[in-house]
Amino acid sequence: MPCSILKRMRRGALIGLLARTFASTSRRNEINKILPPVVQTGELPQRQNADGTVARCPTPRDVKVSDGKSYVMKEALKAWKAGRLGNCMFRFAAANFNGTMARNAKMTIVEAEHVVEPGDIDPGVVHVPGLYVKRVIQSTAEKGIEKVVNAKDPSDALNSLGAGDAGSKRGGIVRRAAKEFRNGMYANLGIGMPMLAPSFVHPSVKVQLQSENGILGLGPYPKKGEEDQDLINAGKETVTLLFGASCFGSGKSFRMIKAGRINLTILGAMQVSMRGDLANWMLPGKIKGFGGAIYLVSNLQATKVVVTMEHTDKKGRPKILKQCEFPLTGKACVSRIITDLCVFNVDLTNG
Repeated sequence: MPCSILKRMRRGALIGLLARTFASTSRRNEINKILPPVVQTGELPQRQNADGTVARCPTPRDVKVSDGKSYVMKEALKAWKAGRLGNCMFRFAAANFNGTMARNAKMTIVEAEHVVEPGDIDPGVVHVPGLYVKRVIQSTAEKGIEKVVNAKDPSDALNSLGAGDAGSKRGGIVRRAAKEFRNGMYANLGIGMPMLAPSFVHPSVKVQLQSENGILGLGPYPKKGEEDQDLINAGKETVTLLFGASCFGSGKSFRMIKAGRINLTILGAMQVSMRGDLANWMLPGKIKGFGGAIYLVSNLQATKVVVTMEHTDKKGRPKILKQCEFPLTGKACVSRIITDLCVFNVDLTNG
C-alpha cells in the first residue's frame, strides 16, 4: 500500500486505522495479517490536509534481511559515558528511554560522547550494565539542541501567546490556571499555556514539576547562553533544574504517573465532552501523537486533570461538546475546564 494510495484515503479511514493500531493485542495481530509494515516503509501518514488527504509521509527506514528475517536499522543508543566493558552513564534528561531500550534489545550498540576505561564510571551511577551492551563506539557528531527556548519576563512570556484580544484571553486562562497549584504538589504540565502558569504562582506555594522524559524538579527556561543539550523537557524545549531536582529514565517517570504519584496535570485540548472525555492528540491536518497525556489522564482518583483552552476554535465553533468529534486521549477524565469565558467543574456522570 504505497503512500500514493494512502493519499486517496479519506480522513475517517485514516483515523480508523490509527485507532485500531492502539486496540487490543488480538486486534493488532489481525490487522498485522492484512496490513504491510507501513512504519519502516514510510507509508504511515504523519500529516493530513484539511480535506482528509495525506500531506506528508515519513522517510522510509533502512531495512536489512539476515537469515530470512527483516531488521529495521536505527541509530545507535546515545550515552554520555561508556566504558570499554560496556557500562553506560547518561547525563540529566538524556536518559529518556535509552536504558529501557538497551535492556530489551538483542543487540545494543552505544554511541558515547566519552569512551572511558573500566572503573572510570563510579559503580553507583552506572545506568546500563555492560551485560546489555554489545558494541561501544566513539561519537564524532556535534551534539545539538532541537528547540532553544529562553527565559522571559512573565509579561513578555504572555506576549508570546498572541497579540490583541486573543493574547489577552490566553493570558487570563494562564493566570487562572496558576490558582490550581497547592503547596507541596507534584504536577505535570503540557506545552503552551500550561507551562506559563507557574510564573504566576505565589512564592509561598512550592510545587515540584515533573517531565515525562525523566525530570522531577523542573525549573524555568534557561537564560540565553546557558542552555544545556541534556536538559530538555518532554517537548524537547531547553529547561533548567531546581535545587534538589532529580533525573531518571522515562520508564521510572511513567511508573510515577501510572502509580498516581502526580497530584495535578494541566493540559491543552482540541475538544472536551460534557462528561469529561478529552481529545488532544489529533485533528484534521495534524497528528500530534499521544505523548504522556494518555497516562496522565488514566488515574483520575489520584491525578486531577485540568484543561486550559479557548472556549471556541478559530472558526467560532465551541470546543466543549456533548460528544468529542476527534479521537479521544481519555474518557471521563477531565475534572475542570478553564476557558476565556468561565471555569467548568465537570460532572463525569451526568455532564
